[in-house]
Amino acid sequence: VQLQASGGGLVQAGGSLRLSCAASGSSFRINSMAWYRQAPGKRRELVAAITKGGDTNYAEFAKDRFTISNDGAKNTVSLQMNSLKPEDTAVYYCAADRSDRVVVFDRRLPDYWGQGTEVTVSS
Repeated sequence: VQLQASGGGLVQAGGSLRLSCAASGSSFRINSMAWYRQAPGKRRELVAAITKGGDTNYAEFAKDRFTISNDGAKNTVSLQMNSLKPEDTAVYYCAADRSDRVVVFDRRLPDYWGQGTEVTVSS
């Protein structure tokens, strides 16, 4: 499975960005996808996750500002980020798992990782 993320960039505080991730290869194995982020000097953390059936899980900081969505038929996942803050600056990583339960992303590392896409929010 290969995951290709795109959509990062530089945005001013209060602005929006939309990240996308497309899965290829043995993507039939995927039943859920997620976004993580890692800020400089900090641990990687879960942002949001979604199953093919549409169950979602958000980190507290992402609730009300970020929306995760997927296209199960195309094995793509998107993250719409609104009202961005400087503390959202990080490298964002797409991930996928064979499990169909979103809680798995809170309990262990996912099966597959994509490369990161950098998001910088200026104040």
